[in-house]
Order: sequence, then C-alpha cells, then structure tokens
Amino acid sequence: MTGTREGALERARGLFDDGSFLDRLAALVAVPTESNPPEHKADLERYCHDVLGPMLEEMGFAVQVLPNPEPVHGPVLLGTRIEDPALPTLLFYGHGDVVRAMPERWRKDLKPYEMTIEGDRIYGRGTVDNKGQHLLGIDAMRAVIAERGRLGFNAKVMVETGEEAGSPGLLPFLRQHRDLFAADLFVALDGPRVSREVPDVSLGTRGGVAMDLVVNLREGGHHSGHWGGLLKDAGVVLSHAIASIISRDGRILVPGWRPESIPEAVKRAARSVVAEPQAGAPVPEPEWGEPGLNNAERIYAWNSAIVLASISGQPEGPVNAVGGTARARIQLRHIADTRSEDVVPALRAHLDAQGFPEVEVVPVTERDMFPASRTDPENPWVRLVVESFARTVGRPPNLIPNIGASGPSEYFREVLGVPVMWIPHSYGGCGQHGPDEHGLGSLFREGLGLMAGVWWDLGERGAAVKAGA
Repeated sequence: MTGTREGALERARGLFDDGSFLDRLAALVAVPTESNPPEHKADLERYCHDVLGPMLEEMGFAVQVLPNPEPVHGPVLLGTRIEDPALPTLLFYGHGDVVRAMPERWRKDLKPYEMTIEGDRIYGRGTVDNKGQHLLGIDAMRAVIAERGRLGFNAKVMVETGEEAGSPGLLPFLRQHRDLFAADLFVALDGPRVSREVPDVSLGTRGGVAMDLVVNLREGGHHSGHWGGLLKDAGVVLSHAIASIISRDGRILVPGWRPESIPEAVKRAARSVVAEPQAGAPVPEPEWGEPGLNNAERIYAWNSAIVLASISGQPEGPVNAVGGTARARIQLRHIADTRSEDVVPALRAHLDAQGFPEVEVVPVTERDMFPASRTDPENPWVRLVVESFARTVGRPPNLIPNIGASGPSEYFREVLGVPVMWIPHSYGGCGQHGPDEHGLGSLFREGLGLMAGVWWDLGERGAAVKAGA
C-alpha cells in the first residue's frame, strides 16, 4: 500500500469532519489533569494509562508510562513505533497536564472538563493547551498510516504531565533515559500562532534570568526633617541604579546584556514574521525598546529587561523618614546569543563601573528558569518542515527564531542533541491559562492537514536528510 500525499491530507481533515477527532478530544478534556500535586496525580496517571495510551496502542505504538524522578509529580508517557531502525526517528512532544480549571470564572453555561462546541469554537480546559494540539499531531500520524500503510519513519510520542508546573524533573529524566528518547528531530505542537492566516514554525525559546537589587544602607528610617539631605536615601540610590540598567525609552544599557552579534539567518527570519493584532491586547509602543528594530525583531532577536517589582519605605503607610533599605527584582529575557551564566556577573560589573558598590545583586534561585534555546533556521530538518508547509498551503510559514517566552527547548537540544521545532495550532484569543479556553475548529482542521503533510514528507524525504543528501 503506497497511497498519495493528497490522500493523507484528505484523510486527516476527514478525521475532523467525521467527528472522530472531536470524540477523542472530548475524552482527553474530560480528565481533570491539573498539575498541582499531589491532588491530581491519580488523574495524571489515568490520562496516560487509560485514555491517551490506548489511543496510541491502537495505532501500533508500544506504550510505557515512566515515573518522574520527583515522585510527587506526574509521570511521562512514551509511545514508540519503530518501523525500521535505519529510518529517521521523530520525537513528538506534548503535555497532558493543564492549569487550574477555575470553573467559577467560566461562562455560566460552560464547564472546564466538559467539551462544548459553539460554531467554530471548541471549549474546554486543555483544548489548546495542550491536549488538542498533541492529539492533532497523533491523529495526523493516524491518517498517514491509513493512507500509506506505515509512517515511513520511526516515531516516539512523549507526553509529560508537569509542564504547567515548570516541568519538574524533566532535565534529570531526559538524562536518565537519553537512549530511550534518542531521535533525529524534535517536534512539539504548543502555543498560539502570531497570525491565524499564516502557520508558524518556532525554533526555540528565550531564556529568563531574575535577580534582586538590594540596597541596605542602615537599620530603620531617620526623621526626614533632621536627616533629609544628610543621609543617602536607599530608594533614590535604587532608582538611579535601575536607570543605569534600562534607559527611559526602554533600551538595555548593561554591557553583556545586549547581544553582540545576531546570525544573519536569525535576523532574516525575524524580519519576515507576519503577525496580526490581537483583540484586547495592548498596542506596542514604537518609541520603547531597542531602536532600529521592528516589533518581531525586538521579541525574537533581542533581549528585554523589566522591573518586576520594587519597594522602599512603607508604601501602605508612608512616614516622614529617610529610608535605609530598598529592593527591586529585575528580569532579563534573553536569546541564545546571551549566556544565562553571564547575566549576573555582567550586571555586577556594570553597577561597579557606574559607581553603585552599595547595590547588591542577589540571583533569584527559588524557581528554576529555562535556558535560552534556538535551532539554526538553516538546519535541514527545519527546511524539510518549512518546505512541507509551503507545499500544503502555497506559502512558507512564519519561521520564528525563538518565541518571546521561556520553555524546556534547550533540555531536549542539550541532552538529546536534536533540532527543536514548535508548531502551534491555536491563536492569541484562545483563553489559554484563563477562563473559557477554546480552540478553533478551522485551525484544528487546517492543522491536521498541515501535520499530515509534514509526516508524509518526513516519510518520503527523511531518510535522505538523515543521510545528509
């Protein structure tokens, strides 16, 4: 049985049209997989063992559910289909956990764990983040198998259940099971597209580093009438220190926090991104941020620094005193061209050079931050996916060097040595992480065809790419 590419695309779209994709999605949504341990660990286990696992087994995948190295958190499902060890191997990623349901904030006729369809909108917690998206990729494989009789490549489907909690245990898990998850390329379907009209292929994520600036001059406060003008004000010192880090028009002023050079392929990809205004979203302010860059370049090819919080004195009840202490938390979102381990030392050196030895820099360690990651836009596996999308819809996708947010991309790139691609099939107004989360049926249907095309082309051309031809 050989079939045709167009036949695979028609089969994939047909899974939406005949309702079978939606039936499977409803079954996934019905499991309350909030990654808020230990209350929902049993539901995370059930999702893997009893709901998603059997869907993969009926497609010829061998399924195992592996424990998290951090036992309070949920497991990782691995479905493996090896057709020929000589063929390329895809690692396909998703996450089965969701954020809190917050049923009290949903529209009164909607329930988070009961899927509801209204026109093009498909409501339910996890419809887009991430159950609907990893099901989309799996069902696209289902269509290719039905049309071709096989995938034409090896596939490993990995679904973790702690992504919304920051993927606890993921890095040691990958190191422990490196051989089990070995692959030639990594593809994940997650997040919203920047335009409903143009598909996206994202190649990584920005990293995030946070640190506290602490000014501790003296104990307590001293009468402002007697000591004002004689004692340093900690709030003023802190304000000037911050002003030396970020200019009044939003430019980063710290050497080492500004990328020294950006690969030309990254610049070219960022400049070419087609985005659409998001309903209810703020309008970017053109005078803010690094001059000479467009909005996409500022997010996808540059760093950004902001003040998350700051305090001096007693804001809830100000008193007439010269403050002795002040504190602010600064966050840097950075691309792969800035190393996270250099961020704090660079700031320390900058503050010393600017005359702020009394401002202490304290790294934030109570929460892990994902490192920056970016796959080369000219990687041959990336070209295969980009060309496949262009073949299906008649134009190339947005090729985004890295999204503005953070994520676990670098864990897979570092441990497994694979190129990483994120391909979203949602949109900015989907209610992700909020009430009334929903997917669009039109994007699901289009996505099924797009991913069936990618899987078909991977089976057709993947062996040559793997061989370097």
